[in-house]
Amino acid sequence: MMPSSKRGRWLAAFALALWTAGTAWPQGQPQDLPATTLHVGMHNIRAQLALTPEQRQIGLMFRQNMPNHEGMLFVFEQPATQCFWMRNTLIPLSAAFLTEDGTVVNLVDMKPQSDDSHCSTKPVRYVLEMNQGWFAKRGVKPGAKISGAPFAPR
Repeated sequence: MMPSSKRGRWLAAFALALWTAGTAWPQGQPQDLPATTLHVGMHNIRAQLALTPEQRQIGLMFRQNMPNHEGMLFVFEQPATQCFWMRNTLIPLSAAFLTEDGTVVNLVDMKPQSDDSHCSTKPVRYVLEMNQGWFAKRGVKPGAKISGAPFAPR
């Protein structure tokens, strides 16, 4: 568990890194964001952090591929029902909707380049996108716990 002051410093450091990197993003190109390591069971995930509304909107768009143990963690300011779509996203993805403490609420598989909406079944603070089938292949189901710095108590 991370003390609230340490978690606050961690989030502040990422926000500063994002601000100093600027917000310019070349249209039609994948974004490259700061990352953190998450854990589910014995598996490690390198998750890029989408912290701002613009970063969350772009997400994993325009990527031709993604390494097997990499993904993107979408971080929202407060829990709410979150809905995702796949416009301009070229690879099939699975999304895990996560509570404040990293508990999986529900999982969805999403088709590339689709405007179909995929929503959390209850308010969540995080959404973790991985290559499609990643969660299923590792037996991750609703109720499973994902750990890492973003999920430490405040």
